[in-house]
Amino acid sequence: MADEDRRRADSRAGGGSSETPASHRRPGVTAGQPRIAWRLLVGGYRRRRWTVTGLAVLACVVGLGAYVGTRNGPESGDDLAGRSGVPVGASRPTGFPGVEGRTGDVGPATPGLRPRQRPPSPDPTPSVSAPAAPPAPSLPPALSVTRTEAPAEIDLTAVGHRDWMHWGLRGTSVARKRGGSGEIVDAGGRGSRVGWDGNQEVVSWHDGTPERSVRGSSNGVYTCGAGNGFSLAIAGSGEPRTVQLYAGTWMARGRLDVRLSTGGPVSTVRLEDPYTSRSAQFTIRFLLPKGARLLVNWTVEKVFTPHCGNVGLQAVAVR
Repeated sequence: MADEDRRRADSRAGGGSSETPASHRRPGVTAGQPRIAWRLLVGGYRRRRWTVTGLAVLACVVGLGAYVGTRNGPESGDDLAGRSGVPVGASRPTGFPGVEGRTGDVGPATPGLRPRQRPPSPDPTPSVSAPAAPPAPSLPPALSVTRTEAPAEIDLTAVGHRDWMHWGLRGTSVARKRGGSGEIVDAGGRGSRVGWDGNQEVVSWHDGTPERSVRGSSNGVYTCGAGNGFSLAIAGSGEPRTVQLYAGTWMARGRLDVRLSTGGPVSTVRLEDPYTSRSAQFTIRFLLPKGARLLVNWTVEKVFTPHCGNVGLQAVAVR
């Protein structure tokens, strides 16, 4: 009876098998201790699992601590990475070590500079003012003389912007430009002057003295005989000037000699008519420094009649 009860108990423990082969039984577990063995096995498994988990957590904590320890100070380049701010309590380095070959927008890194501090700019190159241009060299004296037919009407106010003179309005009187430069000088000449009113050309002005305004005057002066004539002088000003001389002859050859007081050759132009009178406009262009003069001589070179072959003078103007 006892044997029968034991077999039944074994049958229940073995899941309905009448007998479990010895090779399939768990080591160290006897048929009488199934529950205790199972509990011991499960408990050991759980302890190993918790041990492994704990070791993994510990390793993570240690790794995290090491990582945090390496982040106590700012990494190189933190301030240059465009961060908007710095955490409270974080310290900034007092200097950046020079890095060979590393450059930024403002040039190579410079040791000993605080963050965002720039190297001192080099002293600007002192500006050198351009040397003053040397004064323009003065032009050498110049002279030219030409002859053309005299115009039928002469407006001294228009052609004599600077100065003008007229002879013979009343006898041998002289009229001048009112407020003129005074550059024209009547230097006289050989022979006696005679006034007359038969010139082919007429002269006008409206800025004269002593006659304020004159219109259509045919008056002038003349002198007879070979070697006689008129002498004039025009003052130099350092600028180019143009002189208009209105003169003529009657049955004679007139000779115009023009020269500069500073020296140089004499320019000569002739006007001749053996039978009657003839008039001309002489244009003289010259350049002289202040203090120098243009010297003009209008004389009788040859006469073609014993009855007062002569040269005549009406006016002269300067512009």
